[in-house]
Amino acid sequence: QVQLVESGGGLVQPGGSLRLSCAASGSIFSMYLMGWYCQAPGKQRELVATVTISGGTQYVDSVKGRFTISRDNAKNMVYLQMNSLKPDDKDIYYCNTIPAISTWGQGTQGTVST
Repeated sequence: QVQLVESGGGLVQPGGSLRLSCAASGSIFSMYLMGWYCQAPGKQRELVATVTISGGTQYVDSVKGRFTISRDNAKNMVYLQMNSLKPDDKDIYYCNTIPAISTWGQGTQGTVST
């Protein structure tokens, strides 16, 4: 299994940026498709960005063109660069394998507010 620790959240104004990081432990990290998920209060967790082992990416329409997912297999890290943030992006962000087979980390909160 892969253990996960997210960081990098914070409070930004609309139009601002955040860079989230996910540190994954486990020697088999590089074998997994990885993703960033978000969860708004009272809603189900949703997959918003995916990165393949070789670095190919996919996004849901709501973040396409604004978010960029990447990974560094040598460092066991996954990143989410979030630009042009909107109030609707206010969520707790988690990383996990795809499908999500690892225990969820604590997540990191992104808040977009004036």
